[in-house]
Amino acid sequence: MVSLIPQPHPRERRVIFENISRPGWSNDIDTYVAHGGYEQLRKALGMQPQEIVDAVKAANLRGRGGAGFPCGIKWSFIKRDDGKPHYIVVNGDESEPGTFKDRYILHNDPHQLVEGVLIAAWALNVKLAYIYIRCEFPHAAKIVWNAIKEAKARGFVGKNILGSGFDCDIYVHQGAAAYICGEETSLIESLEGKRPYPRIKPPYFPAVLGLYMSPTIVNNVETLCHVVHILRMGPEEYSKMGTPGDGGTRTMCVSGDVMRPGYYELPAGAVTLGELINDVCGGLRPGRKLKAVIPGGSSAKVMRADEVYKIKGADGVEKEIPMLDVRMDAATLASVGTMVGSGGVMVMDDSRDMVWALNNLNQFYAHESCGQCTPCREGSLWMSKVTTRIMAGEGVASDPANLKTIADNIAGRTVCAFGEACSWPTQSFLAKFPEEFAAAASGGK
Repeated sequence: MVSLIPQPHPRERRVIFENISRPGWSNDIDTYVAHGGYEQLRKALGMQPQEIVDAVKAANLRGRGGAGFPCGIKWSFIKRDDGKPHYIVVNGDESEPGTFKDRYILHNDPHQLVEGVLIAAWALNVKLAYIYIRCEFPHAAKIVWNAIKEAKARGFVGKNILGSGFDCDIYVHQGAAAYICGEETSLIESLEGKRPYPRIKPPYFPAVLGLYMSPTIVNNVETLCHVVHILRMGPEEYSKMGTPGDGGTRTMCVSGDVMRPGYYELPAGAVTLGELINDVCGGLRPGRKLKAVIPGGSSAKVMRADEVYKIKGADGVEKEIPMLDVRMDAATLASVGTMVGSGGVMVMDDSRDMVWALNNLNQFYAHESCGQCTPCREGSLWMSKVTTRIMAGEGVASDPANLKTIADNIAGRTVCAFGEACSWPTQSFLAKFPEEFAAAASGGK
């Protein structure tokens, strides 16, 4: 299959998407090998496993799936020689609204992922890995299966990989389209053929009691692709592309009211939110003003365009920063009360109704709750019913306060982070746009 990926914007630094930006790029193994594919696997097999873990730590690679946990630290939880079977599970569920980067990797450069999985497998003494792909990506699953078969025929997967004595098989597993399977223990439950209820942590941390109650590392598709480039570039050079504690590039999936929506791979923290919207994405539609941005997928807290934040600079001095001057890196976004998450940047101009936007999100989360925890199961549905009623012109003045009470009683009271994912939009929309909700609830629409 020949790639139809658009060419990069001048502000981009394509690493993960470097191959598929090449004219005439194809996702077959011959094309991948011709451009240096699997050379980093050869290099890894000549290294001590701990060297690879240390390199990933030094690179300051954070998970690209949403939680942003440091990848090298997660890997270090695995005791390589504990005598237990170890597993790698690749999270290709990509179900966070506003996020669409992993799909392009699976479709256009599957061997990059396979190579990243194999390097991680050697580092962590893993003999069996699974790539979990949501069922809405049927074509992606076929492409990845074919890539695994191609790699196996060349000696990159299976027994005695490249004559090293190391064995590792990889299988594709298709999920059943549940948002909750983006949570790592839910994904593991689904992979085991059970209802995807999140596990209680502790004790069921995947690195200790994961797949089949064995040590397991769950990493996002993009995260494992970065491992290939950490070995290629070296951890120091890779880390320099980003900011302290957030190395490398991040893929921003920009949707909504911009002239050039799409994905953009940028060094972490290289652009401000304003530069991303106005320079990289071509600005807003003619005659419109920016109203709000959700910076990290639908569960990230919304930012209001006219807000000013207090942020400490590198010199330790606190400064007031307009919303558009906030840098797009994990630490900065966390300091202003939101998160970089999965990089799903959703832009809303002044034509957007915030009550409608929240209702859209509430309906999604009410549908996707797994139902295990009462606060989430009942609360997500209540929030959806309240905002739906407001949209129908049947709201009452107490609805905004009731919505906040419901959201406050979900967050922090559930087994997994879905409670926060469904409550944070309500909490932040109400806090940032109280006048719209008050007017709508009292019949002012």
